[in-house]
Amino acid sequence: MIDIQLFQSFKQLENSAFNFRMMTISKPLVDSLFAQFGEDDITRLSIREVGKLVSQIEEQSGQEFIHMEMGVPGLPASPVAIEAEKEALDKGLASAYPDIEGISFAKDEIARFAHLFMDVEVSAACCVPTVGAMQGSFAALLTVARTNPAKPYTLFIDPGFPVQKSQLHLLGLPLKSFDVLNYRGDKLHDKLESYLKEGNICSICYSSPNNPSWICFSESELKTIGELATKYDVVVIEDLAYFGMDFRQNYGVPGIPPYQLTVSHYTDHYILLLSASKIFSYAGQRIGMMIISESLRKRKYPNLKNYFTSDVFGHFISYGVLYATTAGTSHSAQYALASTLKAANDGQTDFVGELHLYGEKARLMKALFLKYGFYIVYKDEERELADGFYFTIAYPGMTSGELMKEFLYYGISAISLAITGSDNPNGLRACVSFVRLNQLEALEERLKEFAASR
Repeated sequence: MIDIQLFQSFKQLENSAFNFRMMTISKPLVDSLFAQFGEDDITRLSIREVGKLVSQIEEQSGQEFIHMEMGVPGLPASPVAIEAEKEALDKGLASAYPDIEGISFAKDEIARFAHLFMDVEVSAACCVPTVGAMQGSFAALLTVARTNPAKPYTLFIDPGFPVQKSQLHLLGLPLKSFDVLNYRGDKLHDKLESYLKEGNICSICYSSPNNPSWICFSESELKTIGELATKYDVVVIEDLAYFGMDFRQNYGVPGIPPYQLTVSHYTDHYILLLSASKIFSYAGQRIGMMIISESLRKRKYPNLKNYFTSDVFGHFISYGVLYATTAGTSHSAQYALASTLKAANDGQTDFVGELHLYGEKARLMKALFLKYGFYIVYKDEERELADGFYFTIAYPGMTSGELMKEFLYYGISAISLAITGSDNPNGLRACVSFVRLNQLEALEERLKEFAASR
């Protein structure tokens, strides 16, 4: 059930005066604006490019879109975080450089959070605040790829967040990937091992809950990944940006099972990436967390000395990579993160309960798409797919490019699964966060008109 106060506060953000009834948008207008991007295939546009295109169409057509393209928080930022950040600035901390490895307050609360919500025991030394999980991803991918020149490849279990691949491309580092759609459950073992036994994989990267499909790896699948990572001496980079948002279970009570599922229960070859952007709706201040296993943090890799003065993994990632990119994470953002974590750790806030509106919107939106002939592309292995931040849709007889382009004429925007590493040629990712509850009637009208035109 949705917390009624949360529901009402979200409703206050909606612009109820806007008239969402519309005629289809001019095809020549849409086509001409798309042509300016110099790309024939619309599925090749990045998420931000799709956002820019849609903004231009809105401006010139006067029609507001149903925005499903951007994975941006749709809830107010944590008040605890805001007050803590103000307090840090009032103390004059803006004039001082932060510790590269993070302030003690933040590191201690990250370690407590790992214990209370994941049942993972790590020291504060293993917990590093980063400039968003994006920086954590960059640092993790780069560092692991430098550990052994014979193992330069990162293996992505797709679909996934496309920017992580962009990071590797910018660094000139190679990658491999496979779509997990047909390799769930017991099938995952042999498929994953077929890559690892080649001997050139340094890391495995994935997200769970998954962006874009919202599938969640089961305990048995995580056990498979962890055991194979140990067997082949590979580091798992587990992206937990949507921590606790599999609402089929309540992962939001500190120290009480069930705990967030994580590969760290099955291997000590791991780096966990967490973000305040989605779980605390604190995206604008760019603050995230990186948790490195104790053994990996202390491990020495001689090849790292070709790039830095130290061959110790944890020292390299902090003083070699984080220092060279941002020289630390802002004091005020770290205080915001630490205070929010402390409130969650102490049981003073229910951060998972505050996110349930995403699940409710997903449930309502999926019902509308199914009503008008769409189908869900990715389904979970053991249970019904959870309702959460994303879901995937397709329409019979249409490729993802055809559907993505056609949606623009009806004032609906989404991104193609093609840029997420999916092998499915027909699907789109739908994000619920920017769709307001008072837009659902308009969404139904547009889907009804779309289906009638088929």
